[in-house]
Amino acid sequence: MLSNQPLSPTKEDSNKAAVRVFFDGSCPICTKEIGLYQRIDRDHRVDWCDVSSPSQADGLPLPRPALMARFHVQPASGAPISGARAFLELWRHLPGWRWLATIRHVPGLPSVLELAYRVFLRIRPAIQRRFQRR
Repeated sequence: MLSNQPLSPTKEDSNKAAVRVFFDGSCPICTKEIGLYQRIDRDHRVDWCDVSSPSQADGLPLPRPALMARFHVQPASGAPISGARAFLELWRHLPGWRWLATIRHVPGLPSVLELAYRVFLRIRPAIQRRFQRR
């Protein structure tokens, strides 16, 4: 006879990351920022995927060029999110940053952050060149 009781989570479930982050490890700006987030992720709630590495090509939810062009986060049970909303999703899972993720509830603010992110993407190549010269 089947029980209506929910199954208790397995050890494997508890070790599963809450989100998967896709980042451009060939970008010095991205690498520096992701390094900060990785140090904060002491509970290993995030699965970090450097899409600049050809070894990471299998199992990507989107084409590699799309993942390289914008920041993407994929919740464990959902479709990938990109841009400013992806940062807000990541911050929800990082200790000390969760409070910042609450701004996603402020009407219009995620759209303003997305606009700022798009501006950043336009100037990112110039910033990368400057980093590489140093």
